[in-house]
Amino acid sequence: MTLDSSLRRTTLSALAALALLGTTAAPSLAQTAHVFDLGPEQKGRLRTEKDAAALAALPKNFKFVKDGVLTVAIHPAAPPISTYATDARTVVGFDPDLAQLVADALGLKLELQPIAWADWPLGLASGKYDAVISNVGVTEQRKEKFDFSTYRLGLHGFYVKAHSKITAIKEPRDVAGLRVITGSGTNQERILLEWDRQNVAAGLKPVEVQYYDDESARSLALASGRADANFNPNAPQAYHAAKDGLTRQVGTVNAGWPHKSDVAITTRKGSGLADALTLAINGLIKNGKYTQTLARWKLSEEALPRSETNPPGLPRF
Repeated sequence: MTLDSSLRRTTLSALAALALLGTTAAPSLAQTAHVFDLGPEQKGRLRTEKDAAALAALPKNFKFVKDGVLTVAIHPAAPPISTYATDARTVVGFDPDLAQLVADALGLKLELQPIAWADWPLGLASGKYDAVISNVGVTEQRKEKFDFSTYRLGLHGFYVKAHSKITAIKEPRDVAGLRVITGSGTNQERILLEWDRQNVAAGLKPVEVQYYDDESARSLALASGRADANFNPNAPQAYHAAKDGLTRQVGTVNAGWPHKSDVAITTRKGSGLADALTLAINGLIKNGKYTQTLARWKLSEEALPRSETNPPGLPRF
């Protein structure tokens, strides 16, 4: 599918959803273009200076894939985390912005390598790139083979249509009797099914869990009233809510519930790079560039107070 046809399909889906919601006018492309900059130039991308503490923590024997370059694997999956710009070639979003800031802090040039998400473990282990910055959550199983430097909360969000009577979904009892969309075989499904189990055990109404193949089908189900809420990763839903105003967030849950599973830069186990990356991220938190970059992509809610190396992650189930 070409970029033009993809954009046309997205616009038509938004128009259809607006009609179902009974709104009087659809947001124009000119209006939505001002919410997020998806142009290849990325004039608003922040840069930073070298971080002496992070540089000092770099292991002297670490061999980068290319001298003077931080080679980062990234999966351009969905805005605002990462996607292709309007030229269908340049990768833009929060993760690319963070990668640039970290490279700057280490005094390195940045080279992004777009990959299929499933390919990152083998590619990283085999030395094809220095790090992965692609919305990877910390899990205890992954920590056996990789090191992590956290940079964002891993949140799943409950979103309802803009005029829904639902005001908050914060705990299991809040989903009792609702029709909730989620993803099959995902962490969010695991959480929703456990909440449902607790509700049924307490004598509350069960959840009607709904599954759809793609985001357009989910959006249409929510807009048409076939579903009450969409429970999936927060960032992409926040993007669409900010862009078209059709939905709003009524609650978030950490991806590792009842534990936590933050999102982290991923590096080879024992390479020594993780501590330097953690220091670089904490430097960005201190100088404000981290907060500004989150705000640029409407992800302020997912800010971490500090980066950690290999914190507790999602346990084995």
